[in-house]
Amino acid sequence: MNALPRRRFLQQSLFAAGSTLALVGRGMAAPSEEIHAAVIGLGDRGKLLATQAAAVPGLKITWLIDADESRAKEGLKIAPGAKTGQDMRKALDDKEVDVVIIGTCNHWHCLAAIWACEAGKDVYVEKPLGHNLAEQRRLIEAAEHYNRIVQVGTQQRSDTVQDEIRRFLHEEKGLGEIQYIRANRYGLREPVAKSNGALKIPEGIDYNLWCGPAEKRELHRSRLHYDWHWDWNTGNGEMGNWGVHILDDVRNVGLADKVGLPKRLLVGGGRMLWDDAGETPNVHFAYYDSGSIPVLFDLSNLSIKPGSKASPAYMGTRSGYTVHCEGGRYSGGRGGGAAYDKDNKRIRKFSGNGGKGHMENFIDAVRERKRSILNADVVQGHYSSSWCELANVGYKVGGKYSRDAAMDVNQSKAEWAELVDQANERLVLHGISLDDPGIALSPVMDLDSASERFTGDIGEKANAYLSRSYREGFELPKIG
Repeated sequence: MNALPRRRFLQQSLFAAGSTLALVGRGMAAPSEEIHAAVIGLGDRGKLLATQAAAVPGLKITWLIDADESRAKEGLKIAPGAKTGQDMRKALDDKEVDVVIIGTCNHWHCLAAIWACEAGKDVYVEKPLGHNLAEQRRLIEAAEHYNRIVQVGTQQRSDTVQDEIRRFLHEEKGLGEIQYIRANRYGLREPVAKSNGALKIPEGIDYNLWCGPAEKRELHRSRLHYDWHWDWNTGNGEMGNWGVHILDDVRNVGLADKVGLPKRLLVGGGRMLWDDAGETPNVHFAYYDSGSIPVLFDLSNLSIKPGSKASPAYMGTRSGYTVHCEGGRYSGGRGGGAAYDKDNKRIRKFSGNGGKGHMENFIDAVRERKRSILNADVVQGHYSSSWCELANVGYKVGGKYSRDAAMDVNQSKAEWAELVDQANERLVLHGISLDDPGIALSPVMDLDSASERFTGDIGEKANAYLSRSYREGFELPKIG
């Protein structure tokens, strides 16, 4: 997989020289050419991506790949006549394939995308960009080295309403100066059911390929698919699931994409109430010092009280963000929102479509050979995913919670105290509190944005979580 065929080398040399002509092989499709796509990972998200891709004029899906062969074959309903397989390398070796669309589990995102770049393919990869910061950086290097176009699945960036909101907040100063941003993900989840003994891998699944770069472990949950989100070996928890979309909005709209990584953060959270097979927090909160506008994030997968099927909300949003300004606030999420004055009177509404043209934007960039027209390029995807992964690191290195320690990040910010106290009040309704031993709290963690590593006393411990070990045969390739 690491040795590029001569045809691919010539293609990349032409691209580096600025050519837009499809003179050799595929992968350099001129505007009039049909683009051939391989879809890798055909779970619910992968099938949706395949459906979106199949609807783009001039694109044909020629490969459907999933370690679960039943899922790959299910994809034939979307792309009749496509080849199916369990090993993505079959599709990557096909010189007729131009683009690869990756909808796998998180732990496969970066390695699959790097392999695709090596093979001369352009890439659409679901969020989060990867499983950790180090592999995401390696993918950025691969995209640069092999001159590949890489779009990340934060589809809301293809919604033009985001530009409208950003202009209102930053250029028109429609609500005055921004004071802070509070973001939240409040959405109910169920406990991850345990299995009696080790989970028996269903027939038709190549479990070795399913695990890929992750550790090949016995599982003690009742199902293989989807619940990998709540397993640190393969997923990034709710923070790396919905959190990526919300914090990408915060960076794009609230911070106008002026901040890559935060300077400091403090994180708390735990997996509360559930005696289940999951590992990741279902209560998670973080303070981000962006260097300019403070960002506060609150997450809960619990109901507002025992027996309820309702989730909490903040300023009318459950999965969204509120930009607090001197003259009022903007509250919204995917698809738009509204601006309110200080008397809570709505003064302007913003409506969009949630980014339905995201796949088409990717294909447009492929046809024109212009990374600059991507709405969610690999670098922005890296930063937004990293904010979530940094919060996960903070949870992993956390110690005993105390409210006084939680306030250490910024003693003067009443809004941070408000968030922490509200998180505590919700737990009290369930008969526990943030003082429960299950809640962990990090110290204030300083981050060097140039090296993308933590500094100070916590640095060595925290930096160990910025990468992972890879199984033999699934290591990250060296670039160049």
